[in-house]
Amino acid sequence: MLIALKLKAAALGVAVMAPIVAASLTPPAGQKIDGTIALAPASFDYRAAGDFSRDGKPAANPLHNVRLADGLVIMKDQVTAAEYARCMADGACPRVALPSGSLDVPIVGVNWHDATAYADWISQRTGIPHRLPTDEEWTFAAAEKARDESLPLIDPADPAQAWIARYEAEAARAGPEIATPQPTGTFGVNSRGIADVAGNVWEWTNSCFLRVSLYGGTERVTNTNCGVRVVEGAHRTYMTDFIRDPKFGGCAAGVPPSNLGFRLVVDSRQSVIAEAVRKVSNLMPRL
Repeated sequence: MLIALKLKAAALGVAVMAPIVAASLTPPAGQKIDGTIALAPASFDYRAAGDFSRDGKPAANPLHNVRLADGLVIMKDQVTAAEYARCMADGACPRVALPSGSLDVPIVGVNWHDATAYADWISQRTGIPHRLPTDEEWTFAAAEKARDESLPLIDPADPAQAWIARYEAEAARAGPEIATPQPTGTFGVNSRGIADVAGNVWEWTNSCFLRVSLYGGTERVTNTNCGVRVVEGAHRTYMTDFIRDPKFGGCAAGVPPSNLGFRLVVDSRQSVIAEAVRKVSNLMPRL
């Protein structure tokens, strides 16, 4: 009876405290705290990522209206070489090549596993859960910098022509591309105050590559490949998760990304509650 009462009290403590702790990690919308910006809950149009087909033929990715009910807390800047170097020095991040000059540039030449290791390290160091954003979250934060990845209308009887047209458009993008990572802030900020969005460093997301069949008004996922992740930047692409050099292993339309880097979001609600539940579960044998 005593054990049951203790367990009930512990569970009640989680239910009461977890939302309070989570809320304490969510700063007011627009406020910059420790290099992050908090974005208020909002609805936005999102072009679904993945490979969509209808009757075995390529189809346009559907446009959804998505709402982030809890808003989003995201790093203003991409993680820099200096920040990643500290993680390497602690032995928590895989070693990658660092720039020979200033370290005040985005870390590049990192794969999805490297970025995830950094997220785990900074989470442990700060006590605040961090992770890579989903593709939906990145698109929300990117605002006007996000590209609408819709297929051009060419010939409804031959959808493959749309993919060819997109490839040619991407390959013909005007202007010489700067390949070398530039100092933080070089590409300015977007309307949400996020810096260097869609510059010359593409960013890893946590979203897996999907193949989806369209049947009338429904979408059926036929394959989920988490060995390939969605990467966002000047345009959307897909990369094998262990790739550090985007010239190898990508599925970009047209010109491949110049560099692979990342920024993180603060997982201020679900992860905090899950961690609180985990801690109570660990205490149960001792109660």
